[in-house]
Amino acid sequence: MIDIQLLHTPLSEQACLDFVKTDDTGGIVVFVGTVRNQTKGKAVVRLDFEAYEPMAISEMRKIAVQAVEQFSLKKISVHHRVGTLAIGEVPVVIAVSSAHRKAAFDACELVIDTLKETVPIWKKEIFEDGEVWVSATP
Repeated sequence: MIDIQLLHTPLSEQACLDFVKTDDTGGIVVFVGTVRNQTKGKAVVRLDFEAYEPMAISEMRKIAVQAVEQFSLKKISVHHRVGTLAIGEVPVVIAVSSAHRKAAFDACELVIDTLKETVPIWKKEIFEDGEVWVSATP
């Protein structure tokens, strides 16, 4: 029912989608976060993600359980990447399935918003002229 992974290797959107598919699913929503080439008018060279891994996995699982309960999800998959990512690479994939589409959309939004606020995964943006941690705390 719940698939949580924190990986040092490229993420597979298809693996997340395949996990959440069921015969009684009416709606599947997949969110794929990608590394963009600029932010706040500055050219991004790459991103570095670090995590306190045991706690990050635990917190992602708590969020997934909350989403399953709140939205009556069939299944949920949350994968996040750590390490150095180039432009166009995928740092996060969230896939949810439910009987109805609205619940799937709402659940996916809750999961990504909560993950960004509470999970101890930190992002450093590297520019041609320097670097900056996007936030010092989750």
